[in-house]
Amino acid sequence: MSLPRLVATDLDGTLVRSDGTVSDYTRGVLEELERRGVPVVFVTGRPLRWADDVFPYVGGHGLAVVSNGGLVWDVARSSVHLMRPIEPEVGLEVCRLVREAVPGSRFAVETLAGIGLEPDFLERHVVPEGSRRGAVEEIFDEPALKLLARHEDLAPQEFWDAAEAVVQGRVTITWSSTTALLEMSAAGVTKASTLALLCADLGVDAADVIAFGDMPNDLPMLDWAGTSYAMADAHHTVTELADHVAPGHDDDGVARVLAGVFDL
Repeated sequence: MSLPRLVATDLDGTLVRSDGTVSDYTRGVLEELERRGVPVVFVTGRPLRWADDVFPYVGGHGLAVVSNGGLVWDVARSSVHLMRPIEPEVGLEVCRLVREAVPGSRFAVETLAGIGLEPDFLERHVVPEGSRRGAVEEIFDEPALKLLARHEDLAPQEFWDAAEAVVQGRVTITWSSTTALLEMSAAGVTKASTLALLCADLGVDAADVIAFGDMPNDLPMLDWAGTSYAMADAHHTVTELADHVAPGHDDDGVARVLAGVFDL
């Protein structure tokens, strides 16, 4: 059986430890794969402003799929490789539909420049100083890499189901949080569809990709890849879908699997 030609890995809950770091052991395994000519692609729901914080731990390993597929970032060159955004007119219609169906929904918009938030959107992470605050009609004034919707009273699955019922494919909805935070990308944009475009550019087939993830936003990628691993502490839907289960993210699960596969 031939070895994988490309590694695709989620970051939070997968490659990155609970304390936000990447271990020296994991870093060493990824660097060895790079030396062997095996691309390592980071595929994350994080926006660029947050994903960029992790790049120093993992080094300049080529390309990163950011914002659940909304952006492909050239890590080494610190530049845009591909953008797949939501147009404002589509996004604002989605906001209207979700708010009508689920009163109490609040929205935020991620662009290449940063995040804009409605005044009542309660972010769980530190928001950069100077981030825009205003009604969604004010902050959604340019193509967005990701549209976020939060509800303080619903469970994630309940919120997702209600939003899906009214959005009807205008955008792609997923989630990766333990709170009711929906992450919306342009229609058809997922980690998998953007990774497929990247792999086509590199001449790599899905069958030759080994992928790792832990949350529902990883499901399309894990389903697409030829070999898939759920982390030991992954969401149950991910464990049910993946081909295999890796040790947990705090136990260097991705690196340990890769060391075994590639005999490092």
